[in-house]
Amino acid sequence: MTELSVGSAITRATELLVAAGMDSAKAATSATAIVASDRWGIGSHGLMRLPFYLDRLNAGGINPKAELKKVTDLPSLVVFDGDDGLGHWQLQNAAHLAAERAKINGVAAVGVGRSSHCGALGIYVWPMIDAGLVGIAFSTGPAVMPPWGGNKPLLSTSPVAAGIPTNPPTVVDLATSAVARGKIQAKAQAGAELEPGWAFTKDGAPTVDAKEALAGMLAPLGGAKGYALAVLVESLTGVLIGPTLSRNIPDMFNHDFDSAPQEIAHFVIAIDAAKLSVDGDNNRLGDFAAEVKDAGGRLPGSNRVNPGKLNLNDQITITDSVAAQLGL
Repeated sequence: MTELSVGSAITRATELLVAAGMDSAKAATSATAIVASDRWGIGSHGLMRLPFYLDRLNAGGINPKAELKKVTDLPSLVVFDGDDGLGHWQLQNAAHLAAERAKINGVAAVGVGRSSHCGALGIYVWPMIDAGLVGIAFSTGPAVMPPWGGNKPLLSTSPVAAGIPTNPPTVVDLATSAVARGKIQAKAQAGAELEPGWAFTKDGAPTVDAKEALAGMLAPLGGAKGYALAVLVESLTGVLIGPTLSRNIPDMFNHDFDSAPQEIAHFVIAIDAAKLSVDGDNNRLGDFAAEVKDAGGRLPGSNRVNPGKLNLNDQITITDSVAAQLGL
């Protein structure tokens, strides 16, 4: 394993993205989001993914010169065509805009279609948390999960994230599959077996072989309930925003499709927490956080560092193979 500082990781990731043709500001925003995943301990969505992004940028599957193009602009709803750009900076921009509009209108939603993978979805609820808002985010990706009772991949891992401005902030960040696909890829790179119940072969047989799982399908989280949540996410992203359903999104882990844009859709919703209460000002957020602590628990994601306030001297760990690929 290779250990390096957050600051050096962001600098190197930014350099590589700029070398692949991206604007320096967009590259730096994306690099910070990528490294924040590693700082959170979610290596499956961090620097491990950067070589795949770079391959797609160089092959044309990601447009390094992409700009967000407004399709809809209403007081509480904005939709962008992402021009096949990298998802990290695009979803970060969407989250900031949603926060700005929600401060004015009480609630705001921003969709980005024709985008690319964005990494750990929980990163993007933080602009809303920082503004004292509730933030919700959805995204889609390649089809890796069958419908309940089915035998053909139709749904992505269909991640959902939410941020609530408690103290410390609550961050819910999960896939509606039994496990995120990036974790399968990380296991495959490490030559490790999967946990039973995570995945199926392409023929629908249970497997603990990570490489078979990458070519096969993932199990839904909690059976039929996870499938129902995945349908919700697919509906709010690929179906309503588009332009592509999960079953037609190219797999970023398959280099045969590096030149094919993914056309992924993201959706964020910001809600002014102060305007939700039926009885005006109250301390219930603080009371609830205290009750969770008193009961011996902790709020989801409360140990995650604010990605907008990373300590550049903190250390992260990546595999030697990823370090070699990135010239670290």
